[in-house]
Amino acid sequence: MPERLIRANALPRHVAIIMDGNGRWAERRGLDRNEGHRAGIAAVRAAVRAAHELGIPQLTLYAFSTENWSRPKLEVDALMGLLDHYLEAEIEEIDRNGIQVRAMGRLERLPRPVRAKLERAICRTRDNREMVILFALSYGGRTEIVDAARRIAREVEQGKLDPEQVDEKIFSEYLYTPDLPDPDLLIRTGGESRVSNFLLWQIAYAEIHVTDVMWPDFRKSDLVEAIVSYQNRERRYGLISAQVRGNRASPLEPQAGSPLEPQAGSPLEPQAVSPLEPQAASPLDPRAPGSASPEDGNDA
Repeated sequence: MPERLIRANALPRHVAIIMDGNGRWAERRGLDRNEGHRAGIAAVRAAVRAAHELGIPQLTLYAFSTENWSRPKLEVDALMGLLDHYLEAEIEEIDRNGIQVRAMGRLERLPRPVRAKLERAICRTRDNREMVILFALSYGGRTEIVDAARRIAREVEQGKLDPEQVDEKIFSEYLYTPDLPDPDLLIRTGGESRVSNFLLWQIAYAEIHVTDVMWPDFRKSDLVEAIVSYQNRERRYGLISAQVRGNRASPLEPQAGSPLEPQAGSPLEPQAVSPLEPQAASPLDPRAPGSASPEDGNDA
């Protein structure tokens, strides 16, 4: 699809992708599943470049779910090796393009060498501001919500938080990345129509685009197609069409000076650190172990 069809003034602020179809892509070609994962690395590279070229501020990639740990050890080891290779091979270009690397999930479960390389990439790029790429690794949406609930419970127990004050805004501050906007557009490759325990809290009002393209074949034209589809939809946020067409402000879209816009000294305003810098309670801090969700993870 031609890039000229995109309206530059209506780009999604945050695109999240469930990278599905690596295994099926390989099996249809008579190849080992790991060959599909290897081919998927080229699609990651293409997606990051395309998002940067199109001016998408935030890209989140569902790279490895909590449920994926249950896959055969050889496949898990291959996936960890590919992650290690990607970080080694792509960090120069990522940094040169002003892209900041971040990660979320139960990262303490990653092999130590992979985690060390991930932490180096995050530290190296932490001051970059052109774009953020967030890798969901050892991640599950239900696990994230449970971790947030545990943190809230601890603060209530310690007398630091009044339970009567906990609302959606306060709760979201305890998620892995409270300083990043919720996804506007969720893309799933591989043709399956499910969210697979991905960003369950954050995608409440995301537009969902499902494509039959398997992840190894995903390229810039596919991202363009998803964005054009997104731009042709009417986002109502619980309003009716007449209200939207009448330019009434959406109750969920932050407006200048609105209660949803971080104000000076508010709990949503990052304190004493950059808004894109991993926080003290960031996902790089080990979290208490918990059981994985029974739902399927990403099927890549």
